[in-house]
Amino acid sequence: MAQGEKPYRVYRGGRVKGRVPTLPKPDRAARRTDRKPPRFKGPGPKPQAPKGKPNWRRRILIGVLVFFVLVLVWGVASYLALRSGAKEANERLPDSAKAALVPQDGLMLSNPSVILLLGTDHSSRIRTRTGFRRADSIMLLRTDPGKGRLNYLSIPRDLRVNVPGHGFDKINVAYQLGGPSLAIRTIRSFTDVEVNHVVVVDFDAFTEVIDKVGGVDIDVPAPILSNKFDCPYATQARCDRWQGWRFAKGKQHMDGQRARVYARIRENKLNPAESDITRTERQQAVIQALLSKLTSPGVLLKMPFVGDDVMKPLTTDLSAGELIQLGLVKKRSGNERRCRLGGTPSFGGYLQPDEEARRTLAAFMGRSAPQPPLPGSVFGSGCPNP
Repeated sequence: MAQGEKPYRVYRGGRVKGRVPTLPKPDRAARRTDRKPPRFKGPGPKPQAPKGKPNWRRRILIGVLVFFVLVLVWGVASYLALRSGAKEANERLPDSAKAALVPQDGLMLSNPSVILLLGTDHSSRIRTRTGFRRADSIMLLRTDPGKGRLNYLSIPRDLRVNVPGHGFDKINVAYQLGGPSLAIRTIRSFTDVEVNHVVVVDFDAFTEVIDKVGGVDIDVPAPILSNKFDCPYATQARCDRWQGWRFAKGKQHMDGQRARVYARIRENKLNPAESDITRTERQQAVIQALLSKLTSPGVLLKMPFVGDDVMKPLTTDLSAGELIQLGLVKKRSGNERRCRLGGTPSFGGYLQPDEEARRTLAAFMGRSAPQPPLPGSVFGSGCPNP
């Protein structure tokens, strides 16, 4: 470094003597006098915010959620009530009857099944019928979910068949001799139809059930003046003057008592041509009307309160889940076919099976087209409404 040089450089733009000039202060805006004083945020309750418009979307969402929760709770309560009644109905069916059934293939909701419906004729209030254990109504029901069809097959109680272990007799004697087990085996032996489920309906006990579900609707095909039975009057003199039970033609609403009477009519004074087959058709009409009512939306709403009661007149192997499936299948079916077995009247009040029985069974199982009974055949086999 040369003598006299400094270890730094001095730029002309550097410091100068005196005060360093500064920029002038910016003009401040005039203080606002219309501003509200700040809110006090110290301890104490906070002031409530002003109420705005209601949030309808939120309220609708909450309402929908509450509705679905109520429906779920109601459905669970209905199922539990039905399950309790179905469990008692299952316990009433003997183990021998359960062993006589052929197991169901898959779910009833998607696979065909055959159900045997038996109506028993006895009454705890009438001394002459207290000990009766006869199957007064015999009917097979075949469900076909794939085709949306229900097939009914009516079997006359006087049909002469071979009762296993007891020889030839009327088909309703099987229930009297061996209960539902022998009835199942007899019907399978005669028809060659495998029965998957059985339902025994007590005509004496279903009166109260029909009242609890609000009655049933039955279409009476012709006016009826019945023979005298189950007189509704207290005195014998009044019963002597009484002509019998009357039913008008057409669809009518019946309570439990009137439906039970309709099912038990043996003679129509207004039409002497009616037979025991006609009486069986009336009984089956009552059973079908009751089944339709049990699967109706109105009764489903009452199920938490009547679930136990609706199963009291039934003895069955069907569980609560299978009963629900049966109701759904019945609701979804758009076609019903009604057939009947029959024959020729013979000595002793028997009906000797006719040649058309096998053809009718094939139509019932869906293997052939339905054919009506032969012309002029009062008791013949066939499907009157193909």
